[in-house]
Amino acid sequence: MSSSTLPLPNLRQDATVIGLVGLAHCISHFSQLLLAPLFPWLKEAFDVSYAQLGFLLTIFFVVSCAVQALSGFWVDRYGPRPILFAGLGLLGVAALGYAASTSYWMLAFFSVVAGTGNGVFHPVDYSLLNRKVAKQRLGHAYSVHGITGSLGWALAPALLVPITLAASWRVALVCAALLAFAVLAVLWFNRAELSLPRATPPAHDPASTAPAEGPLDFLKIPAVWMCFSFFFFYAGALSIVQSFAPESARLLHDVPVHLAAICLTVYMVCAAGGMVVGGFLASDPDRCERIVGVAFALAAGFALLLGFSDVPGWSVPVLFGAMGFAAGLAGPSRDLLVKASAPDNATGRVYGVVYAGLDIGQAVVPLVIGTLMDHGAYRSVWLALAVLQGVLIVNAFNVRKARRTALTPVAA
Repeated sequence: MSSSTLPLPNLRQDATVIGLVGLAHCISHFSQLLLAPLFPWLKEAFDVSYAQLGFLLTIFFVVSCAVQALSGFWVDRYGPRPILFAGLGLLGVAALGYAASTSYWMLAFFSVVAGTGNGVFHPVDYSLLNRKVAKQRLGHAYSVHGITGSLGWALAPALLVPITLAASWRVALVCAALLAFAVLAVLWFNRAELSLPRATPPAHDPASTAPAEGPLDFLKIPAVWMCFSFFFFYAGALSIVQSFAPESARLLHDVPVHLAAICLTVYMVCAAGGMVVGGFLASDPDRCERIVGVAFALAAGFALLLGFSDVPGWSVPVLFGAMGFAAGLAGPSRDLLVKASAPDNATGRVYGVVYAGLDIGQAVVPLVIGTLMDHGAYRSVWLALAVLQGVLIVNAFNVRKARRTALTPVAA
């Protein structure tokens, strides 16, 4: 049965699905920052360099990328619910493994486990939202999904660092594991709300001369690769903000350490607020690319202001917040662009491939920007961020041009 023939879900059902998917997505983003806030303690405990610790993140995102592309096929074949439960379970196991690690190589092994668990979420989440939530509420669903991801990023350092200071980093990671397992328990008790029949390919007309659609035919849709490119550059821009922008701004504008430390938190909180507003703006799918274009134009403007203007130190967190709000506005519209590019019978596969661009961007771009930081090219960091945000504007309109073929059967 296609999503178009399913009865219209009521508001309570939609809200329950959106809430459960958002809760799982929060844990996915939370898991991405399990190690980074603890680097100072891990460096001392394992006598390793920051480069070696950074390589653990590279392992995580490379594995997550590969799994994300594959998990889309698993979701379409087996349904999203068992894949979601497996992903959450692996994240909990990985956190326990980190806590029990006695060597760098144990950390590396559990980075593989964590990356495997993290890789399933986007194909699972968007398959559930697209097929279980009423079309007129999808903008709000995507908004909540983005907000919970941002809150997961904000939660990790807020939870792990205080527990580490009060007890130890091992206790902090055990608490992280308990949180993942608690969310898994919540989803298990509400598993009926997450049930979904497997996607089935359209019936092939024996009288038709066109060949039957194959499982990889969606890769011939140009809009899929436009979306992949969009998420690659989006992840690259986000990785600059998360990893290098606060320190670059501190060095450029002589920002006090306590203000530089809150820049990322301010960015993420304001991005969540932008996503709330963006959910209302995305109510009209026909204007999604224009919303993305305006939002990232504003974000790029704030990036250039931070990089090339002589702003007072106190204003830097404010500008981070403005940039985050602008980027957040684009979130729901961005996700609707991907939905418009996905055939109904290949939702999981499309999201798996498209969102693999996120992991690749987060694995590759920091290597380049880190080199700029090592050479003291702090303004170039902000120029690179603005350029990536400008590329996102072009990509959004290219997706619109290409997506007209998204639902058209493609001959082999």
